[in-house]
Amino acid sequence: MTSLASCCFGEQDPQTKTIDKKWRKEKQNLRRQVKILLLGSGESGKSTFIKQMVIIHGPGEFTADEVRSYRAQIYQNIISAMRVLLDARQKLGFQWERPERANNIESITRFTIVDLMRGISHETFAEVAPIVRDLWKDKAIRKTYDQRNLFQISESCVYFFEHINRVAMPDYYPTNRDILLCRKATKTITEHTFEIQKVIMEDRRTNRLVEARAVFETIVNNRAFSGVSIILFMNKSDLLQEKVPKSDIRQFFADFNGDQYSIRDVQFFLVDKFEKSRKDRTQPFFYHFTTAIDTENIRRVFEDCREAILEQNLKTLMMQ
Repeated sequence: MTSLASCCFGEQDPQTKTIDKKWRKEKQNLRRQVKILLLGSGESGKSTFIKQMVIIHGPGEFTADEVRSYRAQIYQNIISAMRVLLDARQKLGFQWERPERANNIESITRFTIVDLMRGISHETFAEVAPIVRDLWKDKAIRKTYDQRNLFQISESCVYFFEHINRVAMPDYYPTNRDILLCRKATKTITEHTFEIQKVIMEDRRTNRLVEARAVFETIVNNRAFSGVSIILFMNKSDLLQEKVPKSDIRQFFADFNGDQYSIRDVQFFLVDKFEKSRKDRTQPFFYHFTTAIDTENIRRVFEDCREAILEQNLKTLMMQ
């Protein structure tokens, strides 16, 4: 009987031990993982935030294939932005500073959405780059851009217009900043894993803050997220500081009663507006004003978020 028991229930063979050891280690790693779901309205900075995680907590740079992909996307961004400006200029009725520039419109508008989606080669971009540069110099296009609150356009287009000579070079290799400012619509759910040391074609008629609040309200009150800590990123703080002195927030939020030209008043009003969207106030709520294209800003904010998550997890464990 003893020998039979020893045969049936004896020590595990080395291969089984190795498998069990790997399984226990994997289980331990899974327990240590913190899952974060990054949600937001169109052009709120989701993809930029993920790019920053690659820079800060990933390899620190993008692969050659990724860089080539972003280079083609930057070509598309520039041509697409100029198409938008040309269309808006016509609708706004601004007259050309130099009428002969109108002769070059067809060189830009000939690109269809399908053409842009297929990708723009360097040879094609090099042909139109001087035209884009010249059109951007015209006061009519500049005035049109100043009225960008009336239509949808990526704020990063100015950066690329001003760096178009570099972008048009045959050996152009996008920098991290170029990649951070590159715009590509997020249309899928993507998972990114980071190891920490120490994701609509938007409605042009809807104000983006109003849209963002509506999206936030829908998400935060969904039963699937009950019992979940919420961290709100009020992104594009740099643009908010630029726009507050030039516009009136009461145009979109009639209940604002602070100083319309005070950044601080506007920021606190917006946080309060979002916070009041939550029906369940028992769960922790954190907020940060961010500039997703600023690596150091995101580094500090993410560190603060990490500390908040660790603290909250510790409290949860102590209550169990």
